[in-house]
Amino acid sequence: MITTAETHERLASIAGLTLLENEPLSRHTRFALGGPASIFADTESEAAFVAAVAALSAGPARWTVIGEGSNLVVSDRGYDGIVLRYRGAVLAREGECVTAQTGATLQSLVDLTVQAGLEGLDKMTGIPGFVGAAIYGNAGAYGESTSDTLASVRFVEGGRVREFTTAQCEFRYRDSVFKRRKDWLLLSAVFHLRAASDAAAMQSASAGILATRNAKFPPEMRCAGSVFKNLILKELSAGVRAQVPETVVKKGKVPAAWFLEQVGARGLRHGGIQVADYHANLIYNAGGATAAEFRAVVEDLKARVLARFGLTLDVEVQFLGFD
Repeated sequence: MITTAETHERLASIAGLTLLENEPLSRHTRFALGGPASIFADTESEAAFVAAVAALSAGPARWTVIGEGSNLVVSDRGYDGIVLRYRGAVLAREGECVTAQTGATLQSLVDLTVQAGLEGLDKMTGIPGFVGAAIYGNAGAYGESTSDTLASVRFVEGGRVREFTTAQCEFRYRDSVFKRRKDWLLLSAVFHLRAASDAAAMQSASAGILATRNAKFPPEMRCAGSVFKNLILKELSAGVRAQVPETVVKKGKVPAAWFLEQVGARGLRHGGIQVADYHANLIYNAGGATAAEFRAVVEDLKARVLARFGLTLDVEVQFLGFD
């Protein structure tokens, strides 16, 4: 491992930071795939997290930060370095504003706002992962995106805590500046929501969305939901647009699942990795799978779509520990 005894000692001296050696990362990802991290450093304390980031930024150790692991695939070899996780999960509401630490689950934030009769995040019910990951990838569903209600964020760079407005986060479809600046690590966020005109109707609709999502992506299923990003219709070539039925397009986007269906993805299986027979963009660990098998299926499907449409699909999942 690219680390030093001094780095380990500095981390061990940080109050509130738990260190585990050779911790299997399969225990910390929804896919349940992946080998061990040399050191797994975990904390609920913002102060401890900031101190750990400062210590790691100043040293030679190889390190990275993960969230809940709902969208993460770790190499079978694991990660030869330090994996840091922040689980600060405090939520605080004041009127139509909610402040959330980024180690809170997105579902807990959605539940708080829905129960309070505030809309803006209600359609994102059932999306797994931490609030930090939702901001990082500008998560969304049914026409809503995290950026729509985000007012500001706090993050740590090295050992310095900074604050950004929504505009400074450079949000795009399933993208933010934090995907490009991985050394900017989110700590908390303020969301400005709005009172629902009919709270009961909003709450009922949100419950319906949750039921639909749980039927499609059962919480116990070892998956990340959709693996490939949907595509923006206007960004496709004229030749590809001509092949897409109008009935498929939703809010200017073409589901990646449609392209995958055309190349025979449904029901595909490789080892323990399975593509659902009812959803071509749902790839899951059916049991006994390896990360290498998952990667092979992803590359196979990308190659099929490229050959058929001249189109390169982008993945939403994050990879760790691969060459």
